[in-house]
Amino acid sequence: MIQALDTAIQNIEQAGFLDIELDPTLDLFAEIEKLKREKNAVLLAHYYQEPDIQDVADYIGDSLGLAQQAEKTNADMIVFAGVHFMAETAKILNPAKKVVIPDLKAGCSLSDSCPPPLFKKFKEQHPDHVVVSYINCSAGIKALSDVIVTSSNARVIVESFPKDQPIIFAPDKNLGAYINKVTGRNMLLWNGACMVHEIFSLEKITKLKVRHPEAKLIAHPECEEPILRIADYIGSTTGLLKYTQADSSQEYIVATETGILHQMMKASPEKTFIPAPPNNSCACNDCPHMKLNTLEKLYLCMKYELPDITMDEELRLAARKPIERMLEISAKAGL
Repeated sequence: MIQALDTAIQNIEQAGFLDIELDPTLDLFAEIEKLKREKNAVLLAHYYQEPDIQDVADYIGDSLGLAQQAEKTNADMIVFAGVHFMAETAKILNPAKKVVIPDLKAGCSLSDSCPPPLFKKFKEQHPDHVVVSYINCSAGIKALSDVIVTSSNARVIVESFPKDQPIIFAPDKNLGAYINKVTGRNMLLWNGACMVHEIFSLEKITKLKVRHPEAKLIAHPECEEPILRIADYIGSTTGLLKYTQADSSQEYIVATETGILHQMMKASPEKTFIPAPPNNSCACNDCPHMKLNTLEKLYLCMKYELPDITMDEELRLAARKPIERMLEISAKAGL
């Protein structure tokens, strides 16, 4: 029995999940709440998590909100239901706290598109540029950056620099191009993108709008320019949610990861939300990394407090500075 438990814990450390059959009568919602109390743990979840995880979370938000919550929590353990770079950010801000994530394999295609060694060489070729990096990146990229941004605050932060200041924007070329357009800047863009937001089909969305003429198309700025060009509203994940609550329309085509639809439907049950169709045979657009986390994995990671996020202290300190700068500018702007 002891050997089996040791093997199970080793599996968590190596893979971030367990192939364990839980008692089907176990009330995971109640057990997770119990573990929160026993361990003084806070559960932070991104909007793109599955509905069950969102419903048991202490806080649900986008990258900016999650970073703000991670900075100010008094919990002893932060349980991060999201992807790896998000849990890394929590650890960067809370070195003395334990930070765990349900599945270590929950990565990010956008983060992976910007390897730190390659980006370091790119940065060295432009020594007069400041580096503004989207939070969807690794700690290694954060450490090479002057300031971090999210889709909620990117415009405000970019505009905080003088207009003649050359800027490198990484890693998302689509978000960078959108910020260039709305600010009139000419930032140098790293050629990275999110697999989820690049897969939407302009043709299918156009046909969908014909079938739903009253529906508004709302889109995340990580989408490609042709999608953004026909969107009725462009905003961060939180921005999209708030827009659907305040707007008078009754029907929306939503061009972002489908996890946000759960909160939209909870906030506005009388309205209709249609996931924007992608360029494949699926009916919806899910992030395969976000969806690696499950309620079962969440329970196990809280129970065993594994897998936990560890980080070299020199890297953590370097990565913390641009995050702190982001939080300071956001606070001053009232974001």
